[in-house]
Amino acid sequence: MPRDRGPRSESRLAAALTDWLGRWPPRSTFDVVGSVRRVAPGWDGRVRPAIGVASAEAMVLSVPPDRVEPVAALSPPGSLDPERLRTDLGAAVGRPGRRCIEWVFRWTMAPAALPDGGVWVPVTATGVPLWLRGFGGDVLVARDDAGRHLGGVGIKRHTPLGHELAVVVVQRARGQGLGRRLVAQAARRILAGGAVPFYLHARANAASGRLADAAGFPDQGWHLYELADAPAPLAARWAGRGRTLLRDLTGIARRHG
Repeated sequence: MPRDRGPRSESRLAAALTDWLGRWPPRSTFDVVGSVRRVAPGWDGRVRPAIGVASAEAMVLSVPPDRVEPVAALSPPGSLDPERLRTDLGAAVGRPGRRCIEWVFRWTMAPAALPDGGVWVPVTATGVPLWLRGFGGDVLVARDDAGRHLGGVGIKRHTPLGHELAVVVVQRARGQGLGRRLVAQAARRILAGGAVPFYLHARANAASGRLADAAGFPDQGWHLYELADAPAPLAARWAGRGRTLLRDLTGIARRHG
């Protein structure tokens, strides 16, 4: 059993996922739930009409309240069809042409006991990198002795109980353990504030997976499904700057929309 599993951690995770999705744990293999959160702007102002979290056994898929029936029809009762979900979910929630994508979904209640990697500063502070400015609140920033930016973490506050981490480490600072230290430090702050820290990465991104493992986010075979971001004006892209930017910057961890 992973070190962060137990009755208290399970209860806290369930509360965070219920707040975000509308229900947890699943009541069936493919549990489609209507939630008003799917028609309201998210942390960056964008509406996300479908988000699903799947354990090794079952999934809760959160959609707008009026789209429950067409989405439930994507999988026969008692089964889960990930391929059909990827191809047909967009149309089922009234967003034809939008692609459903899959992430490895991790969380922790026991971050690795690593030294801090940076300092928390207001997102409006002088010198905060542009990519961090869209997160709001405080952000975690690491600099070298000359004051040059080495990396940082922003927090996507999906709900008061569920916070997702986005981490960047610049090229010259990689391979020194900075990313894992920043992620563990941010996770400790989130837990101290009463929320649950989430960490997402692409299945093929082995470097991001290793970082998560080292920071205390074990892979428990869970995944998150969501519709791909809709195109946004340039100004909005900086606020919700997409996955490709951070993949290209870091090669380690990705920022998720």
